[in-house]
Amino acid sequence: MNMHNSQIDTSQTRANVPAALRYSLPLVILVGLALLPLVVSGYGTFQLTMLMNYAIAILGIVVLTGYCGQISLGQGAFYGLGAYVAAILIDKAHVSYLLALPLAALTTFLFGALFSLPALRLKGLYLALATFSLAIAFPQLLKHPAIEGLTGGVLGIALMPPEAPSFLPLTADHWLYLIALLSAAFALFATLGLLRSRIGRAFIAIRDNPIAAVAMGVDLPRYKALAFAFSAMLTGAAGALSAITVQYVAPDSFTMFLSITLLVGAVIGGVNSVWGVIFGALFIQFVPNVADQLSKSAPWMAYGLALILVVVFLPDGVSSLFRRLFDHLFPNMAQRQTGPRGLPGLDNPGTAARPAPAASPSQ
Repeated sequence: MNMHNSQIDTSQTRANVPAALRYSLPLVILVGLALLPLVVSGYGTFQLTMLMNYAIAILGIVVLTGYCGQISLGQGAFYGLGAYVAAILIDKAHVSYLLALPLAALTTFLFGALFSLPALRLKGLYLALATFSLAIAFPQLLKHPAIEGLTGGVLGIALMPPEAPSFLPLTADHWLYLIALLSAAFALFATLGLLRSRIGRAFIAIRDNPIAAVAMGVDLPRYKALAFAFSAMLTGAAGALSAITVQYVAPDSFTMFLSITLLVGAVIGGVNSVWGVIFGALFIQFVPNVADQLSKSAPWMAYGLALILVVVFLPDGVSSLFRRLFDHLFPNMAQRQTGPRGLPGLDNPGTAARPAPAASPSQ
C-alpha cells in the first residue's frame, strides 16, 4: 500500500514539474529582461525598447495573417496612426503619455474595424493591394494642408522626453523600456488568450476553409472585422510606444517600407507563432544596423536574402527551430501545431482545405 502511494506521489510530482515550469519560466524571463538595462548602455536600452515595440507590431500581423489568413501590407499605416494619435494627445491636448497609449490603441482599433468594412469584400492579392494602397497614401494624408496644423505637416511633431516617477530610482530610458516590456508582455498573453478561445478557433476556421467555417456557423464579416481591428490595435499601440520612445513623429517615418519591414519580421520569426515575434523583432532591429556598417544598400540585401532563405528552408520561421528544441527537451509540454505553415497560400498540399481542429493553437 505504501509502495502504491509512493508511486502515485512520484507520478504526481512528475506531472506537476512541467506545469510549474510552464508558469514560472515566463516570470523568470520577464524579470531577467527587466534587469537588462542595468548591464547595457543608454543606447542599448533604447534599442531594447524599440525591440519590444516591433514585437508588438509584428504580433498584429501574426494574428491577422498567420491565424486569420488575411494578408495585410498596410500595417505601417496603423503603426503611424497610433504614433500620431499619441503625439497629438501629448503635444496638443497635454494628455499624460500613460493615458495616451491606451487611447491610441483604442483609436487604431476603431479605424481598423472601419477599414475592414470595404476590405471584407476582398481577399488574397486584391486585399494585399488594398492594404498596400493604404500604406502608400498614409504619409501623404499627414501632409495635407487641411490637417497640417494638427499633424505638423512635413516637419512633424517633437515630444518632450517622459521622466520616470520620482519614487523610482530609474533613468528615463530604463522607465520607457519597462513600459514597453510590460506592454509587450501584456500584448503577448492577451493574444495567447484570444487565440485559445472560441474567437481564435473561428480565425483558424476562416483561414483554413471559409466555406466550411460558414457552414459551422462562423460569422465571417464579424470575425474578419475583429481580426483587422485587433491587429490594428496592437500595431497602433506599438506605434504610440515608438512615438514616445523616439520623441518625434514625421510622415516620412511611416512609409510603405515600414509595412514591408514589419511583414518581413513576421515571416522571419514565424507568421504562425506568437513567440516568433521576438525573433522577427530582433532581426529588423539589429540586422539592418549591422549591415548598414558594411554598405548603405546592405540592409535591404539582408532583408531579401534572409527572406529567401527562411521561405525555402524554414517556412515556419526561425521560431520553429527553437520550438523543436523545446519539444525535445520537454516532451510533456509539447503541444500539437495547428498554425499555418508559412504564409497563407504557401501551405503544404491539402492543408488549406482542412477544417480547424477544436484544439487550441500552439505557439
